Amino acid sequence: MAAGGSLSRSERKAAARAEILRQEEQRDRRRQVSRIWRKPPAERSPEECQALSESEDIVRDLERRRKRRERLRRRQEEVCDEPEELKRKVTELAAAVRNAKHLVIYTGAGISTAASIPDYRGPNGIWTLLQKGRSIRAPDLSEAEPTLTHMSIACLHKHNLVCTSCTPNREYVRVFDVTERTALHRHHTGRMCHKCGAQLRDTIVHFGEKGTLRQPLNWEAATEAASKADVILCLGSSLKVLKKYPRLWCMSKPPTRRPKLYIVNLQWTPKDDLAALKLHGRCDDVMRLLMAELGLEIPLYDRARDPIFSLAEPLRPGEETTHSRKPVAPPPGAEPPREEEEEEEKKKEEAPARPGGWLGRGCAKGTRRRKSN
Repeated sequence: MAAGGSLSRSERKAAARAEILRQEEQRDRRRQVSRIWRKPPAERSPEECQALSESEDIVRDLERRRKRRERLRRRQEEVCDEPEELKRKVTELAAAVRNAKHLVIYTGAGISTAASIPDYRGPNGIWTLLQKGRSIRAPDLSEAEPTLTHMSIACLHKHNLVCTSCTPNREYVRVFDVTERTALHRHHTGRMCHKCGAQLRDTIVHFGEKGTLRQPLNWEAATEAASKADVILCLGSSLKVLKKYPRLWCMSKPPTRRPKLYIVNLQWTPKDDLAALKLHGRCDDVMRLLMAELGLEIPLYDRARDPIFSLAEPLRPGEETTHSRKPVAPPPGAEPPREEEEEEEKKKEEAPARPGGWLGRGCAKGTRRRKSN
């Protein structure tokens, strides 16, 4: 050893080699123990049983990892309530909707799977397939149409059981996906406001963002709606992102004063233990039963009468090259809604809703009507 207690260069190299050998021996030991541990107990030899008893630390770690994998696997499984059980739960949900003073609905990608638009974390979801190393097929959103769940929410709005109050100051509706050139923390669409010339921004929360801006995320209006809610209905959302927003769940309030939570999802969510009721069913199936309980007829979607074609703002000269994604188009020969029908719909939209009733904007994936403000 060198003077002063410090190691010489050769001693340091010897110590490094010894550490490498020790780590290799530990890896070999772990592989051997793991191989024995995976065997059925009846097939283990006395020597192998002895090896396990001498490696309790490794066995405990293997057991802990196995339980974690099993827990994650169970959480990814889709569970369906029996028809009678689901009907009973929907009856309870219907009573909550009828009696709600302020109803908030959080929607997720699960409300669009019936339109052949994949969700994120389901068995065939985008993130699930990517984690398995499998390719994903990008759906043609221009061919998708609102699902029964979408139309049911629209019907609740029409009957003043839910209303919206998150309207940007100036909004441009397009018949194509405006997010082609936007991304995380980059909301500009590449087009300009016709009035002031400012850059237009999309109105969605990109994956990885947190809603802290007043516009275009409408965060203040969403949290205000949540603060007034006495009932929250979550449709088709894993809630793994929304759980990080305590203001959406009124977590600052005492538990007895928080809104009652109702969750519709086939899979586990991190809010299940806090829910007044968890309905294991597909969104369309639950909403069909719910609307029947409420005595409301679900309107059929008619693309020929879709108001988006009269509301959409056409591109100005020179903007045709700012997007390449296929636009939504009316069916051939379709006539635009008659003026008196448009006026009637406008009156319904402007009519004051009964006190309460809010439609909270969730992070629903796959909405075919992208907006830019």
